[in-house]
Amino acid sequence: MTPADPAPSLVSRLSRSVLRSQQFGLVMVLLLLGAILTASAGSHVDPRSGEEVNNFLNRYTLIQMATDASAFAIMGVGATIVIIAGGIDLSVGAVYALSGVLMAMALRALGPMDPVLTVGAGLALCLAVGLACGVANGLMVIGLGVHPFIITLGTMWIIRGVAFVTSRAESVLVPTSLTAVAKAPLGLGTALYPVPLLVMLLVTVLGGIYLSRSVAGRHIFAVGGNAEAARFAGLNVSRVTLGVFVLSGLLAGVAAFLGAAFYGSATSSDANGYELYVVAAAVVGGASLSGGKGSATSAMLGAVLIVTMRQAIRTLRLDQNYEWIIIGTALIVAVVLDQRGWKRLADKLSTPS
Repeated sequence: MTPADPAPSLVSRLSRSVLRSQQFGLVMVLLLLGAILTASAGSHVDPRSGEEVNNFLNRYTLIQMATDASAFAIMGVGATIVIIAGGIDLSVGAVYALSGVLMAMALRALGPMDPVLTVGAGLALCLAVGLACGVANGLMVIGLGVHPFIITLGTMWIIRGVAFVTSRAESVLVPTSLTAVAKAPLGLGTALYPVPLLVMLLVTVLGGIYLSRSVAGRHIFAVGGNAEAARFAGLNVSRVTLGVFVLSGLLAGVAAFLGAAFYGSATSSDANGYELYVVAAAVVGGASLSGGKGSATSAMLGAVLIVTMRQAIRTLRLDQNYEWIIIGTALIVAVVLDQRGWKRLADKLSTPS
């Protein structure tokens, strides 16, 4: 823009800012997908109320989708923090399984306790296992000097194996007091369980504040953007690296507690393959695998997009054998639209006519 050119109007600047945000493209894709599903899903008569209900756009389906997305989103926030720092954590699914199994076995061994104490002990156990796994991942990445992809690929199998051997592949029930908390209706009525949704939103908000408003969050972006420059600037890169893996492990522990409590049991096969969904959620949300870019909100939206696509396959009664092909293709299209389409639109709107 030359000095003679008129300055962009406030509306133009706001439009450009919104269109260039990491979340705008994802929100538009979600709205478009939601509109297509609402129009094509059909309807049925609710036997309790007698009202006609859309097969997709109803509170039961939406809250169930939020429940399904909660584990991906909670662990996705942790994975995004690791990716922003220039690393990757493929062990989150295994940490989820080990945390749930050890928590369930420990509570079974302790026997009946006060419900509040049982819930507190279960959460503390899951967090402790997640913390230990995160510390182990971080120390090995720092101490061995091997890329996090290799380290966490190895620990993924090790941790999953420990869960398998420890539980002998049994499904271990958790106390009903945990299920009562995870499935608390909170006044919404029968068969509506909003607790996973609320925890997902809470973790996303806290993750967003941590990344954007705290000094530690800025250090993570600095290390991921250029580790050498961050080191010369006086940052303790090793401490930042250890910290991001600890956060990833802790959030996997939170997801494990919520999942085991909601479904009432834990097994060593829980969250098998979740690491791919979690990394996909982070990347779809705009996190750069080269580091220095990403956000907690975008990771949550990425997780919701993945679950919405899985729901679309069920709602449209497509052959579920093609689920991975459809999701993989749709993810690539969504990322391309997000990274190119909306930026071009923003450039057009910001160009003076």
